Amino acid sequence: MTPSSPNSQTEIRSIQYRDLEAIEQLLAEGFTAANPSSTFSLDPHLERVRQCFGVLKFLSWFPNPYQNLFRSYVAHRDRQLQGFIQVSPFNRTASTWRVDCIGAARSAGSQDTGTSLLRYCLETIWEARTWILEVEINNKTAVGLYRLNGFQPLAEMTYWDICADRLQELAQREPTLPNLMPVSNADAQLLYQLDTVAMPPQIRQVFDRHISDFKTSLVESLIAGIQQWFDRTETVSGYVFETQRKAAIGYFQIQLSRQGTFPHKAQLTVHPAYTWLYPELLAQMARITKDFPPQSLLLASADYQPEREEYLTQVEATPIQTTLLMSRSVWHKLREAKHAPLELQISEVLSGLQPRHKPIPGRMMWWQSLDPSAKEQPGGEPKNGHHTGEKDPKGE
Repeated sequence: MTPSSPNSQTEIRSIQYRDLEAIEQLLAEGFTAANPSSTFSLDPHLERVRQCFGVLKFLSWFPNPYQNLFRSYVAHRDRQLQGFIQVSPFNRTASTWRVDCIGAARSAGSQDTGTSLLRYCLETIWEARTWILEVEINNKTAVGLYRLNGFQPLAEMTYWDICADRLQELAQREPTLPNLMPVSNADAQLLYQLDTVAMPPQIRQVFDRHISDFKTSLVESLIAGIQQWFDRTETVSGYVFETQRKAAIGYFQIQLSRQGTFPHKAQLTVHPAYTWLYPELLAQMARITKDFPPQSLLLASADYQPEREEYLTQVEATPIQTTLLMSRSVWHKLREAKHAPLELQISEVLSGLQPRHKPIPGRMMWWQSLDPSAKEQPGGEPKNGHHTGEKDPKGE
């Protein structure tokens, strides 16, 4: 597929405070947003950005651990906002970046504007080696845009909803988790090993997580606490420790809604050899939700986790969305298609097989260079009496 060249009249720059109002207008007019993440909501996110825009801008001006906390760009044409993109680093080393949200006005040619925004990020964020995103699998326009710019399918993600009544039924069961431990920075090595073994090698290479990705600094804890206070949420996490192998075999993190205005959201990681933990960990999360207003629970599963999908089907969870996880390496060059001739000249094909230098002397050439008189006789014998392979008439 040949990517279309970006429109030269489109100007792309970092987002400014006045652009937030224009983005809201585009949302009202029918913003064709290819929102990759099912848990990412643009409207409340813009409200949070509006409240903390000055701090976010200040952090982006100089190198610091939170420089990329808010990385957004807008596309302008004829002094009108035509598109918007937000990206963020996926891991602590910033080797993998994620497209959080991208969209364009319908009247602007969403393919050209989206391509311009994507290529700008690919060329500007030089530390990124791999890009990932999630897109609704039935959004053909967005999938075509990403395929046009070199993104390839990596896995299918299914998001499930467990209703509040079903959660109450699951909470009646006492889970068998004798070694359920709270999560701290000292457990980063165990959680890293669990995360590594729980995913296929290809996805593991794309995510490129390290032990530092499972640690939380003091400042990050403060920021997370402030965000939870604004969102009226609370986060609870834990992991199951296997004493014999001294390894973590299961991990969960659940974001609870204190006011019951939106569903609870959970992350779950289970060792492939310990799939019996699925009902135990779900029962544990269901018991945690009893202390909060009744709400449903959102949980994700990938196509390489058939046991999880089978169990969620058994507990009558409802699949509400299927997304496509896509990735792109920066080493994949965007180039225009060049139609090569079908017939090639033989001389061009074999040009690389022609000798370019004088041959290196071999052993026989070295021997002859020492004894110029040692030349073969017409019968195949050298002049000095040495034979090449025939027996001596006297038997010597």
